[in-house]
Amino acid sequence: MQSSAIKVSIILAVIFAAAACRPDNDIHQQDDFDQTVSTGLEVLVEQDFDILQNKRVGLITNATGVDRDLISIVDIFHESDRVDLVALFGPEHGVRGDYDAGAYVESYTDEQTGLPVWSLYGPTRKPSDEMLEGIDVLVYDIQDIGVRSYTYISTMGLTMEAAAEHDIEYVVLDRPNPLGGERVEGNVAEEGYFSFVSQYPIPYVHGLTVAELAQMLNGEAMLDDGVQADLTVVPMKNWRRDMTFDDTGLHWVPTSPHIPHARSPIFYVSTGMFGELQILSEGVGYTLPFEIFGAEWIDSHKLAATLNEKDFPGVIFRPVTWQPYYGRDEGNRLHGVQIHVTDYDELNLTSLGFRFLEAHHELYPDKNPFEMAAEPRIRMFDRVAGTSEVRERFMENMRYEDVKDFLDKDVVPFRNLSQNYRLYQ
Repeated sequence: MQSSAIKVSIILAVIFAAAACRPDNDIHQQDDFDQTVSTGLEVLVEQDFDILQNKRVGLITNATGVDRDLISIVDIFHESDRVDLVALFGPEHGVRGDYDAGAYVESYTDEQTGLPVWSLYGPTRKPSDEMLEGIDVLVYDIQDIGVRSYTYISTMGLTMEAAAEHDIEYVVLDRPNPLGGERVEGNVAEEGYFSFVSQYPIPYVHGLTVAELAQMLNGEAMLDDGVQADLTVVPMKNWRRDMTFDDTGLHWVPTSPHIPHARSPIFYVSTGMFGELQILSEGVGYTLPFEIFGAEWIDSHKLAATLNEKDFPGVIFRPVTWQPYYGRDEGNRLHGVQIHVTDYDELNLTSLGFRFLEAHHELYPDKNPFEMAAEPRIRMFDRVAGTSEVRERFMENMRYEDVKDFLDKDVVPFRNLSQNYRLYQ
């Protein structure tokens, strides 16, 4: 149940009245949308920052926290005489997006504003007493990609916990889920496998915006020790659940170096989990991160033919050869397939990595990535998968059908639960 501590700032009483009238089969037709989506940041500006008045603000953001003119929320807040911005908090990749994936980030001073930037991807991932001193409200504004293993939602949850423990208000400025608001895929992460890449018991693809997820973390007592933040969310205008990011009219800012395009989250879901094994390349280090999958020993034409003969709904595979410019496979000549989505609504994204390994095993049974991977990479795979059971079931026969029921078992229950926290139709 939702806590009474949650205060939702609803800007218009009826924003989504037209949703029910829109056909299901034209999800990607931009002409059908009458108005561009306004993010929570833009709504807050329209409100003249009223919920931040007379409060010292700590801002959790990164390069994606921009308005429609691509002006950073850091600069918007800093230049406004209505906001007393006193500190910045940076997740993975830093406040201005100038750190690589996994790079250890020290606290520093922001050159543009002179404000302290406390790193939440360095010695600590949860704000300390020192970091929160003199702050009345924490504001979170980061574009997420709708996947459990992406670390920004872990940062959100940990900063909510810190706010609750220090009696600090917490505000989430909402942004679109680029995968849309209806897609839910994968098992819920299990006890014993929670980590910064699976911080909470939610499916791999959760179908929520960050504000909706914040409400769920609060309302379902998912934060540490069941604490509840004094939460206010600022919803978007004109966003609907059947929208992907291309439907919003907003500019895509890379959420991290290997998520360069609005389509990138689709492929991250499809191949990112298996890239953790570091045996097969998922395209990181080349121009198509997460869109291609392969290795030196693969015959790309045989693999593409094997996959396409299976006639999976919503996708076709093209044979490709490439040489990564950097990373583990720098300079090596790799062969595999590129994923081409033909029907987004029909496609099960999470299944694709398993389908790839199934076809790969048919052709190269002596090249089992799970047997070739180092133990730390196996542990990381299990953390991302939220359990060891996915790997154990799949390895029995290297068949997707052996793990499908397990991956699907939590989808309907989670969808029913998440209805309680939806802000949009």
